[in-house]
Order: sequence, then C-alpha cells, then structure tokens
Amino acid sequence: MTTSDNRAHDAAPEVPIRDRRRRGMLTFLRDVVVIIIIALLVSFLVKTFLVRSFYIPSASMEHTLIEQDRILVDELTPRFGGYERGDVVVFRDPGGWLSPEMAAPSQGPVVDAIEWVLSLVGLAAPDSDDHLIKRIIGLPGDHVVCCNELGQLTVNGTPIDETSYTQLPEPGAPASGVDFDITVPAGSLWVMGDNRYRSQDSRFNQDQPGKGFVPVDNVVGRAFIITWPFDRFGPLDFHHEVFGAVPDAEEDPQP
Repeated sequence: MTTSDNRAHDAAPEVPIRDRRRRGMLTFLRDVVVIIIIALLVSFLVKTFLVRSFYIPSASMEHTLIEQDRILVDELTPRFGGYERGDVVVFRDPGGWLSPEMAAPSQGPVVDAIEWVLSLVGLAAPDSDDHLIKRIIGLPGDHVVCCNELGQLTVNGTPIDETSYTQLPEPGAPASGVDFDITVPAGSLWVMGDNRYRSQDSRFNQDQPGKGFVPVDNVVGRAFIITWPFDRFGPLDFHHEVFGAVPDAEEDPQP
C-alpha cells in the first residue's frame, strides 16, 4: 500500500451535512438553555436580595402612588442603614390587616406558573395583594399623637406639616379622621397611608394582636422608584425634611 493510500485510510470519515447541521442546532439550543438558566438564576438572586417589583392595588397612597402603579423596592440598603421617618415601605401583613377576600385568587396552575417565572425577572408581581405599602411615621420609641389644635399629628412633641404628601378630603382637614396617642415599641414601626381618609393603616388595626404596629422583620424593603406607567416613571420622594426637626425618642422603647 502506498503512502497516499495510508493517508486516505487514516483520514476520518466525512460527516454528512445533515448530521453536522443537527449537531450545530443541538449545540445552539444547549447554549440558549444555559443562558436562560443563568439569567433566571441571576434575576432570582437580585429579586431575593436586592430589588423586587410590586404593583399598587389600592388608592391608599394617593397621590404619591396611584392604583396599578408598578414600583421597585430596595431590599438591601435598609438592612444596613435602617429606616427613616417618611420612608415608603412594603411589608407583609402583620396579622389581620388584610381580609381573606382581598387575597388574589389563583388563576390556574398554568397562569400561576407563568406569573411566577415572570416575577423572577421583575415583569410580574403576583404576591402584591399579600403585602401592604405605607409611609413610616413613627420609629421605635417615638410618641405619635393626633391631632393637635391645628389638626396636625405630632412626633415626640413636634408638629408635622404633611401637606406636601397627604391627600385630605378638603383643605384644612385634620391629618387623621380618628385620634390616637401611641408609643412605638422596640422593633416596630407606626405607618400611615398618604390618602389619610382611605387607608386602613396602623390607626385602624389597633385591635389586632400587633396593636397596629408593624414589626421591622415584616418589612420587605423601601420603595424607591415608579417604573410603570412610563409617564409616571421616576423616583419617590420620602419627604425626610418634613421630619427633620423631630428629636430622638427620650427613652429606649419596650418590646
């Protein structure tokens, strides 16, 4: 046998074009699946530890937030810096705030599964109806009272001018339709909706086991931006300056 014959004999058999195309397609599909899995994993980690998407199901925070607004919630920053008066926070029901009929019914396993996948990348928020969103008025130890002679609430004896963010039924109406006088216990928050006469917040849940206070552990995070509709896109104003003159609580709060 000649050298050329040996080379011909040792050469690998040529792969048919159809097989090469099939292998190429399988490799492409494998790469796409890997990319999708990595993207979902990264999105899941972001949602779990950094930001989450929610939609606004009611009018309790108007005009700061209106029904069907979509927002992003910062879960990470408050874990290191804590919360401030004026922060707008999303939290799990402390117990008895949400009536059973308010929970979103299942739309079937297929739709629920699709929403769950979309929620991983922030395109859906199927658990929004299981959470609430309000503004922090009182921190642990704060003495919050409403209302004074001018219809304002006070925090640690300091009157608060909330006209920059509250919605009232008429100009000059009291900051709350019900009076209250509370001291926030340790590890808890006193929260109220900006739409004061249409918000079932801390004031109206004082007969619940938590006495209207929200445990800090129930807080998912701080809302910081409206993402949809696009004409409302922009950051939220926490109005921290409104509470700038409030002194710290005089005593350490009790649990």
